[in-house]
Amino acid sequence: MRLPKSLLSVVTIMLSLASVGCTMSWPSFGSDTGFAYQNYPVARTTATAGNGHTVTFKGTPLPLEGHGVKVGDTLPNVQVAKSDLSLINIADTKGTIRVISIVPSLDTKVCEQQTHYLSEKNNGLDKHVQLITISVDTPFAQGRFAKDAKINNITFLSDYRGGDFGKTNGLLVKDPHILARSVMVVDKDNVIRYLQVTPELAQLPDMEAAFQAANALVRSNS
Repeated sequence: MRLPKSLLSVVTIMLSLASVGCTMSWPSFGSDTGFAYQNYPVARTTATAGNGHTVTFKGTPLPLEGHGVKVGDTLPNVQVAKSDLSLINIADTKGTIRVISIVPSLDTKVCEQQTHYLSEKNNGLDKHVQLITISVDTPFAQGRFAKDAKINNITFLSDYRGGDFGKTNGLLVKDPHILARSVMVVDKDNVIRYLQVTPELAQLPDMEAAFQAANALVRSNS
């Protein structure tokens, strides 16, 4: 049976995302959890979220869907799923500074490294802010990932129910229904103070720049 062309393109993108980095020969760096960091490219610019804008995967443009947020906007009200499948309004996490790391799927090499970096390379920032990872993976898959990766300082939230977080923030890649790779820093009052959407899905966001933005907020609130 032949797959429809649109479905075939979705399958191709997902398989490619899962394999990005598998054959790279750059040096690796270990961590306390045993994770081997690879020298993946880091994006130094940002794409614009929302309808009418795109990100790319290996140069192929992929349209974004939803009303795009930007620095200075209030974090929109939208429900995401917790590990027990119960729903929480992401805006209800206010009251603390948050670094929100958004990944297409934890079952990919670059997303895996982005999440390890958030957990392990924040230089003690996790003592002062909340670290959150959002993906379209199911809560069960996120739980397995966290357990296998020995990560316990990140709150995992899932957008698996329909991509509502992605749509509300303009970060949904309509085909193949994944979230655009991004990182945002949100202050105690739910104002977005930093946002980077990687223009190319195969690149990591500049996590160090996000950590610097979060640290600046911590200092201003101390």
